[in-house]
Amino acid sequence: MRVRIAATVAVAASLLLSTAGCSFFAPQATLKHYDPSDGVGTTVGQVKVRNALLLTKDGQEASFVVNLINDGEKTVNVLIQYDGTTASGASGKVDTRVQLDAGEVKTFGSSDTRQLLFSGINSKAGSLLPVFVQYGTLTGEQLLVPVLDGSLTEYSKLLPSPLPSATPPAKPTLIPVPTPSATTTK
Repeated sequence: MRVRIAATVAVAASLLLSTAGCSFFAPQATLKHYDPSDGVGTTVGQVKVRNALLLTKDGQEASFVVNLINDGEKTVNVLIQYDGTTASGASGKVDTRVQLDAGEVKTFGSSDTRQLLFSGINSKAGSLLPVFVQYGTLTGEQLLVPVLDGSLTEYSKLLPSPLPSATPPAKPTLIPVPTPSATTTK
């Protein structure tokens, strides 16, 4: 009788293990973090950087497309740093600061938001540009941001665009209006 019980338990255990299959022994791929788009992301303290990528025409000037999310309850001043050319024309570390209020999400580089332009990056499409993100006294994170061109339709309108120049308003065109004439009825 004991042999039958032991055999039943052994068959039940082997059936349970065989039906559990790979998910019982192998790590689940859905638990691994990955960036589900062309861009990359990271988290620094309470600030999340999502879908960061650079779009360039010539490998020198690029539009930094990124979503910055402040999940905290305090305003932070986020530093974004890369190797490039400063506004004065000097080469070296270029700093851009973005203020994020508590709970705020800021998007840069989309068709309806302002661009963050990176100059003098010397990175052609297909390369990776190191971009450092940090705020306060926290240790920052360096991202290897992919540099893409506008060959994909969804990116073609997001390439760096020069600031609009101030154009004088057009001179108004005068359209003559006929003067009414008095008519009499009899």
